[in-house]
Amino acid sequence: MFDASSAGQLARRLYGVDPILPIKQLASERDQNFLIESSLGRFVLKISNSSEPRDNLVAQNAMIARLAAAGPSCAANTVQVIKSLHGESLESVDSGGKQHWVRLLTFVSGTPMACIKHDSDDLLHHLGATIGGMTNALSGFDHPAFHRNFHWDLANCVSVIESRLELIDGDLKRRAVGVLLSRFKRQTLPLLSSLPQSVIHNDANDGNLIAEATDNAILPNRIAGFIDFGDAVWSWTVGELAIAIAYAMLDRTDPVQTMCQIIAGYQTQRKLNDDEAAALFGLVCMRLCTSVVIAAEQQSQRPDDPYLSVSQAAIARTLPLLVDVPFQFAASLIHETCGFESFDIKRRAKRVADYLSDDSREFVFPIGDGRPNSDDILVMDLGVESPHLSSGPLAIGEPAVSWAINNALKAASAKIAVGRYLEPRLLYASDLFEYDDFERESRTIHLGMDLFTEAGNRVVAPLGGEVFLFCDNKAPLDYGPLVVLRHLTNAGEEFYSLFGHLARTSLEGLSVGQRIETGEPFATLGQPHENGGWPPHLHIQLIIDLLELGTDFPGVCRASQVSIWQQFSLDPNLMLRIPSELFPKVSLPKSTLLQKRSERLGKNLSIGYQRPLKAVRGWMQYLYDENGQKYIDAYNNVPHVGHCHPRVVDALQAQARRLNTNTRYLSDTVIEYAEALAETMPAGLDVCYFLNSASEANELALRMARAKTGGKDLIVLEGAYHGHSTSLIDISPYKHAGPGGAGAPEWVHTAPIADVYRGPFRDPETAGQNYAAAVGEIIEQLKSEGRQLSGFIAESCPSVGGQILFPNGYLVDVYRQVRDAGGVCIADDVQTGYGRLGKWFYGFEQQQVVPDIVVLGKPIGNGHPLAAVVTTREIADSFANGMEFFSTFGGNTVSAAVGKAVLEVVREESLPAQAEMVGGFLLDKLRDMRSRHTIIGDVRGSGLFLGIELVRNRETLEPADLEANYIVNRMRERKILLGTDGPLHNVIKIRPPMPFSIRDAEQLLRSLEKTLNELA
Repeated sequence: MFDASSAGQLARRLYGVDPILPIKQLASERDQNFLIESSLGRFVLKISNSSEPRDNLVAQNAMIARLAAAGPSCAANTVQVIKSLHGESLESVDSGGKQHWVRLLTFVSGTPMACIKHDSDDLLHHLGATIGGMTNALSGFDHPAFHRNFHWDLANCVSVIESRLELIDGDLKRRAVGVLLSRFKRQTLPLLSSLPQSVIHNDANDGNLIAEATDNAILPNRIAGFIDFGDAVWSWTVGELAIAIAYAMLDRTDPVQTMCQIIAGYQTQRKLNDDEAAALFGLVCMRLCTSVVIAAEQQSQRPDDPYLSVSQAAIARTLPLLVDVPFQFAASLIHETCGFESFDIKRRAKRVADYLSDDSREFVFPIGDGRPNSDDILVMDLGVESPHLSSGPLAIGEPAVSWAINNALKAASAKIAVGRYLEPRLLYASDLFEYDDFERESRTIHLGMDLFTEAGNRVVAPLGGEVFLFCDNKAPLDYGPLVVLRHLTNAGEEFYSLFGHLARTSLEGLSVGQRIETGEPFATLGQPHENGGWPPHLHIQLIIDLLELGTDFPGVCRASQVSIWQQFSLDPNLMLRIPSELFPKVSLPKSTLLQKRSERLGKNLSIGYQRPLKAVRGWMQYLYDENGQKYIDAYNNVPHVGHCHPRVVDALQAQARRLNTNTRYLSDTVIEYAEALAETMPAGLDVCYFLNSASEANELALRMARAKTGGKDLIVLEGAYHGHSTSLIDISPYKHAGPGGAGAPEWVHTAPIADVYRGPFRDPETAGQNYAAAVGEIIEQLKSEGRQLSGFIAESCPSVGGQILFPNGYLVDVYRQVRDAGGVCIADDVQTGYGRLGKWFYGFEQQQVVPDIVVLGKPIGNGHPLAAVVTTREIADSFANGMEFFSTFGGNTVSAAVGKAVLEVVREESLPAQAEMVGGFLLDKLRDMRSRHTIIGDVRGSGLFLGIELVRNRETLEPADLEANYIVNRMRERKILLGTDGPLHNVIKIRPPMPFSIRDAEQLLRSLEKTLNELA
């Protein structure tokens, strides 16, 4: 054994390399490696195990030279062998009477993939491309030493695993390895004899792959090079890719998606052939299983060596996910990723579809005594955008769906309701469909068709066949009793039809192999208590290959895999033949929608997130995308009492049915709303004006201030945003001082924002007074110029400015100075009204002030276009100067009904108290998180108005804007919606709908912790 001191001596004596920093020993399974940092550069001194044959090392050196000659197409060319002072690539040293071979290699700078907490799509794609480039570079390369019997060679995986299977600690892990090995022997092994072979690195694990970041990348996004060529062997060429995939997919939420990203990159450099694509997933699984058994053996021999357990915990967590993926399905997914126009399941699916599409073929409708008339059939939309299902509680299970279907059938005078194939649904909520991990993609896409009608109706075979399987799947929301029939095409091609949600009596007397003729009754529809808890209906599915899943073949899949599942599970309408004109219109796919948006909407209309979200449904604090995936909305404060709150929706619908007109007519509803709103205000603020938007309301506030004071000059704050009209852009530094802005007009005067974290005054005891003094200086300057101050406008808690709460006493002092100068104090409480701060119903109350004019906006309508200005009788009278004020839709009866309902919900559901409780919990946990993550500079806010300011350095306060953007987009991938704010774009804002719960907060915190760890 060599130590750091002897390694340093060898570096000096053999290579003339003098270490200038302490030598570090690096982990290794067989050899000893030392990091040498010198004035000549960074090197790795490798001292081989005494049992290592010289030829192996000569072969490795030749392989490294071959890759180096390949140029930029192969990232591994960054590794070079340094010749000794004697001009040798290998030197020999003795230790304890044993001979060891010594090499010096250049050090590959970067970060091992094993140390990267999140492998981005770009990094995975580049990994695949690099593996492909290395494979190309080694084409035609060989050395006798690589032709060896090696336990890490995938060619030996079966014998290696079988001989060590019983050494695995843990029944679940042993069982998973056994299942994967059995599948491999049955489905992959027959393919291997035809696979191309070559020299491969054979150990592209995450510890041997070094990554680096390109400019402006937050995390490493490309492969810089490979290290450790000690496992190189002559083997199946595709094994190189399989090994890289095996380690890259560890602990990934979606390992097969990770696999596809790497394959897509690989294809840019080297194309897989059909057999390689078919064998790849099995080889991936075998690499991990080989790692498990070899580690088990080595740990039994060297229990104190921690290196031997590297990756084992992650492998144990990943193996069950791989067991859930049928090999044939994975092969089809790989073939599609490779862009193959034709592969096995696709060819089989086409042949069966062609057989069933034969116009001369007659099918019997599977329910009733004959084919129903078109008028008797109602093809429903039961998808995520369904007009038939209520928003929430989301229509799940028998009662809600039965109600919707029965109502729709009655309205259409139809007898059978049809649920569509490939429909994205929100109906699935059992453990069969959901995952414990909120971030995982849920199964939502329906793979069959549903025929809803009365229980007890008989089920007949639309096409003759024989009974292949039957059982009773009793789990809630499962199939219930089901029967699978086997069919043959004219050419003898097998396919299957599955019939679910039957009556239990349907299974009596059935036998496998029993012949069922076309039109022959063989079952009846079940009641909810026996059919899995669903409304009476027949689920019919057309299956090409059961994938060895038997009666557990899924009826619902994940949207990301639908293109593959629809090859295995064809459209049942090939047999049902329901006319296409009866089907509802399908919404545009996201790609088409993005294209049309770019054509029809202005380019400066921003869109959120790097991967835009198509939100098609909302319920309380949740949004749902077009595939039925659920997102926690921690961003949209506009739906104040919750998306689609039924009380608000009912109020809107009820009033819209009666009347929608304006304030030129008398209305009880408008007055009732005005009185309810005035009751929430301090005494004296009792005159209301209703408008359509906060921009319109702020415009009105400016007019009122000018009418009251006769002045025009206005004081605003840095970073403020008050609306999008011309005059409001003038008073919004966030806009006029930013890109495309023309600066402030001469009547707008900007005071520093009272920010105790980043601003010049940070002592909470004196900051309020000091910031208020800056406003006083502007007032004095105006006085000296003989100009009359119109007023001061500020968000009660600046939101765009960075989710800021003013220091104590700030507005008290400012308001006093403004009023002494004859100005009006305007509180823009659009973001913080109606209890968002928890303890205070309005933001201005946090500062213990009473404004002259209060502006309220979008949250008071819960997303309905509604805003309000509330002011004093004196200001209202001064504004009534003879010029009529009228807004056609301001104060319309529908908006008034909505506003009144929102206010009632806020009070009756105690939403301010909810905000105080949940917000307090979040603040405590986020501040604790700050102690673990130096990137969090400040956590601030109140209730459900919170900001997390990110900095790269807590002393200099360098804004971490790129990191904030990364976090928001990663959280969106984790199905949590957040946004960024602040003039430096480095503040993460948390402003969810008010029903946001402790459970939601806990999920947000878990996901945020994981995301921050990726940046650590």
